[in-house]
Amino acid sequence: MDRCVVLVDAGYLLGAAASLLAGDPSRSRVTVDHTALIAALRERAEDETGLPLLRIYWFDAAPDRRPMPEHRRLRVLPRVTVRLGALTRAEGRWVQKGVDAAMHAELSELARNRACADVVLVTGDGDLLPGMMSAKEHGVVVHLWALQAADGDFNQSEDLVGEADERRVLDREWIERWVGPREAPTAFSTPGPRPEIAKILSAPPAAVRPAAAAAPPPPRPQPAAAALKVVPTPKDLAGRAPLTVTTPATVNGGPVLRWSSDRGWVDRPAAETPTAGDGLPTLAQLTTAEQRWADREEDITTIGGDAHEVGQVFARRWMDRLGEVERLTALWADYPRIPHRVDGELLRYAARFGLLAHKDDQIDEHDRYAIRAGFWKELAVRVPGGDLVVVDD
Repeated sequence: MDRCVVLVDAGYLLGAAASLLAGDPSRSRVTVDHTALIAALRERAEDETGLPLLRIYWFDAAPDRRPMPEHRRLRVLPRVTVRLGALTRAEGRWVQKGVDAAMHAELSELARNRACADVVLVTGDGDLLPGMMSAKEHGVVVHLWALQAADGDFNQSEDLVGEADERRVLDREWIERWVGPREAPTAFSTPGPRPEIAKILSAPPAAVRPAAAAAPPPPRPQPAAAALKVVPTPKDLAGRAPLTVTTPATVNGGPVLRWSSDRGWVDRPAAETPTAGDGLPTLAQLTTAEQRWADREEDITTIGGDAHEVGQVFARRWMDRLGEVERLTALWADYPRIPHRVDGELLRYAARFGLLAHKDDQIDEHDRYAIRAGFWKELAVRVPGGDLVVVDD
């Protein structure tokens, strides 16, 4: 058949691109425009071979062979077939299993059935040498493509290079059109302390002590009667009754502080007082069956899976369907803590984009901050003064 086929080892291509562009072979260090990359591979293969494309095979690995978001987007593209091996953990690192064998089997089968005249291999693994030799014996012309190696290194098996009929190098300028280094996601800005809380914490101890305690302290004061520390611990706060002070910051008899493990000190109302986020419905409760289908389609075809972007997409859907601007504005009182039920749903949504992969089923702390930063950034454009709290990227 006078057609060409492209077989891509995604682990090799994207790992080499990450080394070249970001100095680290981890694929998480780069962003990829998969649709544009596939189109570029097709155009280059047809130009080099002079033959129309039959199909592009994209070989990759995934935990339990379950397609990741990028795989779901790729397999709906025309003339693209995704083949997945297993991603397993061995000796403290993640390794691919079955990808080379799948490429070998596909290459041999295509050549045996004379499904194509030319094959383009984008790989560097010498394990594919027997498959290459078998294809040549069936009259197939084998083109071997390499990605430019970082620092002049060599990233292909010499045996593969020696056996290929034609060899080309995809240089840095070419790959930079479709792949780029991932920028560090914008984290939460750290807002300064609120004026009333700053006043309390910066005041001398006597200023926040009840009038009855203005007398000289006893020789051995008990912990409960100790002056307010500048930076009290959660244990200190748990054992201290609210103070009575005559300042604008007084809330139910005294300032109430709660420790936030996310971003340090924030002031909180008393535990029995409902917060602005209490009672807000979740996205699932606000979504109809038709919207759920449309959301899934958008996730598969257009959402890239960047942690910051995921947070924004989730927030946009939730806020559009909530439609209560007053309650959204009131959420700023809880910044940077997202309502508990909504936050849990947000992280579960993010997990669908592969943000759990390679991390022992836990979202990395850096990604969690980026996800939540995306949520607050989307909220910032909808409420007055929001741009003063969340830093734009």
